[in-house]
Amino acid sequence: MFWLVAAGVIVLVGVPMARVLLQQGTPVAKAAELDMGVYKDQLAEVERDLARGVLAQPEAEAARTEVARRLLAADKRAQHEHSAKATGRGPTTVALVMVALALGGSVWLYSVVGAPGMPDMPLQARLEAAKTAREARPDQATAEAATPPLTLEIEPQHAELVEKLRQAVLKNPTDQTGLRLLVDNEARLGNLTAARAAQQQLMGVLGDQATPDDYTDLGEIMILAAGGYVSPQAEQALVHALNGNPQDPRARYYSGLSLAQTGRPDVAFRMWDGLLQEGPPDAPWIPLIQSQIGAVARAAGIVLPDPSTPGPSAQDVENADAMTAAERNEMIGGMVSGLAERLATEGGTAAEWARLIRAYGVLGETARADAIWQEAKVTFASDPDAIALLRTAAQDAEVLQ
Repeated sequence: MFWLVAAGVIVLVGVPMARVLLQQGTPVAKAAELDMGVYKDQLAEVERDLARGVLAQPEAEAARTEVARRLLAADKRAQHEHSAKATGRGPTTVALVMVALALGGSVWLYSVVGAPGMPDMPLQARLEAAKTAREARPDQATAEAATPPLTLEIEPQHAELVEKLRQAVLKNPTDQTGLRLLVDNEARLGNLTAARAAQQQLMGVLGDQATPDDYTDLGEIMILAAGGYVSPQAEQALVHALNGNPQDPRARYYSGLSLAQTGRPDVAFRMWDGLLQEGPPDAPWIPLIQSQIGAVARAAGIVLPDPSTPGPSAQDVENADAMTAAERNEMIGGMVSGLAERLATEGGTAAEWARLIRAYGVLGETARADAIWQEAKVTFASDPDAIALLRTAAQDAEVLQ
C-alpha cells in the first residue's frame, strides 16, 4: 500500500514537470516569421502604388530598399530561431533525465534510510503517547507481583539473626534503628518486597522528620523490588528526595531511569550525562549509566562521540609542557574556539556548555563566558539539573556571584 501511494505521488509530481519541459520544444509562431509576412505584404503594396501612379519611381525604389532590408533582417532572425529550436532538444532531454534521476533517487534514498510503512510520529503525538503511557503504567504492587523472586544462598546463622530482628521489630514497631537494620538485612537476603515494606514502615514512623536520603532509599528499594521498573509510587518518592536535595546523585539516576522508561529519553540523557561529567569515576551509579546511556542517546536521536577517538598523546603533553605561556594560551584558545563553534552549530550537552564557560573564565574572557552562560540558560531552561550545573560553571568563571 505504501509503495502504491508513493508511485502515485511520483506520477503526480513527475508528469507536470516533464510536460513543462517538453512544451519548451513544441513549434510556436515565431515573431520573426510574422514580421517576414508583413514585409512581403508591404513590398506588394509598393508595387501596387507604383502601378496606380500613387508613388513615383524614385520613391518606390527607396521604399523597396527599406522594406527589403527589414525583410532580410527578419529572415536572419527566423533562421536563428530555427537553429535554437533544433539545438534545444539536447537540454530538454538532459532536463528530463534529471527529473527521472531525482524522482528515482528519492525512492532509492528512502528505501535505504527511511522506514516504509511507519506511521507519522510528530513530536506532539509522541509527547501525548508518553504521557498516556506514564498514566497507564502498573503500580508498585502489580510490578512486584510480576517480578520473580531472588534465590540467594543464605547462611543459617544469618537467617536466624534476621528472624530475631523481625521479632524485635514486631514487639517495637516504632524503633527506627531496628527498622533500618531490618531494611538492610532483608535486602541482603533478597527479600526485596519485605525490605520495601520495612522502609515504608520506617517512613511512617519518621513522618515529617524523614530526610531526602530516606526518600531516596524508599524509591531505590521500590525499584529493586520491582525488578528495575520505576512505578508511580517510586517516582513520587524520588520527587520528594529531589525537592529536598536537587543534587542527590542517586535520586537523579533513578529519575533518569524513570524518564527513559516513560518515553522521555532526551531528558534522561541530559540528566545522566550531567552525572557522568560530575563523577566521581568510582561512584556506583557511573557503570549503570555507562551501560545504558548509549541506548538512551539513540532513542533521543543523539549521536555520542566516538570513544575510539584518541586523546592527546604523551608526545603532545610533552610538547605542551615545553611551550611558553603565550604559546600554551594560544593552543588553549584554539581548542576553546573549536568547542564554541561546535556548540553553536551542532549543540551539545550541558556539561560541554559548562566546560566552555569555565574555559573562557580561565582565559580571562569573562564577557564571552557571560554570553555563553546567558545563551545556555535559554537553551536548558526546562532542565533544572542542567541549569544547576551551568550555574556552578558560571560561578567558577566569576560571571555569577
